[in-house]
Amino acid sequence: MARPDRSPPIFVTLLIAAAVASLVPSFYGAAVGDFDNARVFFYCGLLFAIAGGFIGLAVATTPRNRTEHRYLLGLVLSYFWLPLVLSLPMVQATQDLRLIDIYLDMASALTTTGAPIFTPVQLADTLHLWRATVGWFGGLLIWITALAVLSPLNLGGFEVSSNVLPGTQIASLRGQLTLVTAAGRLHRAAFVLTPIYVGLSIVLAMALTIAGERPLHAVIHAMSTLSTSGISAVAGPPDGQGGVIGEMVIAVFFVFALTRRSFSNGFTAAWPRALVQDRELRLAVFVALVLPSFLFLRHWLAAYGGDGLDDIAGAFAAFWGSIFTVLSFLTTTGFVSANWGQALGWSGLTTPGLILAGLVIMGGGVATTAGGLKLLRIYALYKHGTREIDRLIYPHSVAGAGRLGRRIRREGAFIAWVFFMLLLITIGAVSVALGMTGLDFTQSLILAISAIATAGPLASVAGEVPISYIALSDPAKFILVAAMVIGRMETLVFIAILNPSFWRS
Repeated sequence: MARPDRSPPIFVTLLIAAAVASLVPSFYGAAVGDFDNARVFFYCGLLFAIAGGFIGLAVATTPRNRTEHRYLLGLVLSYFWLPLVLSLPMVQATQDLRLIDIYLDMASALTTTGAPIFTPVQLADTLHLWRATVGWFGGLLIWITALAVLSPLNLGGFEVSSNVLPGTQIASLRGQLTLVTAAGRLHRAAFVLTPIYVGLSIVLAMALTIAGERPLHAVIHAMSTLSTSGISAVAGPPDGQGGVIGEMVIAVFFVFALTRRSFSNGFTAAWPRALVQDRELRLAVFVALVLPSFLFLRHWLAAYGGDGLDDIAGAFAAFWGSIFTVLSFLTTTGFVSANWGQALGWSGLTTPGLILAGLVIMGGGVATTAGGLKLLRIYALYKHGTREIDRLIYPHSVAGAGRLGRRIRREGAFIAWVFFMLLLITIGAVSVALGMTGLDFTQSLILAISAIATAGPLASVAGEVPISYIALSDPAKFILVAAMVIGRMETLVFIAILNPSFWRS
């Protein structure tokens, strides 16, 4: 058990962080002349800071045992109450929006789901910036939590390559865990990762501005890309004036949602080699090349015999649109390429919603802002499958790949399969719950997948008709909020919280 510490509770830290985040739209509103909204965000930020400060002072003299499990429980609960706090500025800044809709929007942003609750014209630019800031903060929170809390507890995908059971501490780190409290690891992770996260966001925003996007849209799209929230003040990058160059820049930064090795160890001389050897990134590149090629061939065969085959430039534009959209949904961001519609119109086929749903279920890398099953678990299942096929052909063969490789394709594959089954059961349960609110099967399934995989924009493109979140009933919206939290924290985290050893700690 970790020694008692007097650091602020997690809800106090999050309140202070909310106060700091509210300054972003406040300063922007003041800069562009939107003084009404600027005052709302400034006063709300001041209120958050005062409340956090008083609560922090009240509990400062009370020592507590803050283990990883306690922080994990506090984080799960924060995903329910913090969106209500973050809704206060939007409630004060708008008059015709319901609280439940704003709460759903803030929960969607904080969990980096990015569900398009409101149309771009319903909100002022200052409010769009606030939504993107909340999503950006939610992505940073996942980065810090994954490395400081989930990694020591072998959760969030780390259990695939670990030698101990999920929810228990790594044996080799027990001595270190007794010397460094959970709060200390959170502070250290925040100190290391925050400058990287901020720096990458600034670089991407500058690159998108150079590509031709409006500065505000460039900042929002940069925040949405790094956090994989997919939030936009327009209809996504296609309307952001960045063009294909802007999409290429965003596609490069998708790497930070495909593998944690892209940022966790810093940008040293060994960084390129680590990326080349990374299992998750190689699997993502394979998917990003093979699946668009399949879609391109599918469209080409559908267009065979027509006039569409003469448009070579349109064919390559359609191929790029497929690559960008596949990468976007694989990282659960949900941006759709400007050439995606051209690819569909070129062949006359409907949107392949099933493929997009499969991509978001696969998800991105472990300890990244992406949701879904995670690529490392997919890799473990693949290696286990290939090994079983080899044993059918050569029953007495001995496989190599070292201790880690054997661990991944044996125990890691078993845990990955268990998580995959839990994911499917959760999607089924959420679909049934949504169906009980009056939605049909297709709508319930798409909404369940988009919430569990934290890919809110999927509901707008997966079906034949876009699904409107704001038109859902209130019970359906509360179900989606719970599903987003479950998808963000993963079912293994909730199982670990319900473990009796958690309460004994």
